[in-house]
Amino acid sequence: MSAIVAPAHIKITRGTVKRWTRPTSDGGKMLCHFCPDCGTRLFHGDLKGDEPVSVKGGSLDIQPDLSRAMHIWAKRKLKGVIIPEGVAVFDEDPEI
Repeated sequence: MSAIVAPAHIKITRGTVKRWTRPTSDGGKMLCHFCPDCGTRLFHGDLKGDEPVSVKGGSLDIQPDLSRAMHIWAKRKLKGVIIPEGVAVFDEDPEI
């Protein structure tokens, strides 16, 4: 699960985040940030840029209301994940 937010809304509260880059399915590169102690992915994207950043849900201090969340990359969803009726659903990244 990821929350898509503006980089200005992300605050690293403790520790130093490490990063690496991986290829994307469309031939680009994705900047990935992780905890150097446990290896958990924290977010994808550039905090110094203007583009939205994908924050991993497990790294959030405050749980967001996901009742109206859009579902992206639905073609890769885990078995057992139920997508509610009436929400936006995209097989891959939406064209926004």
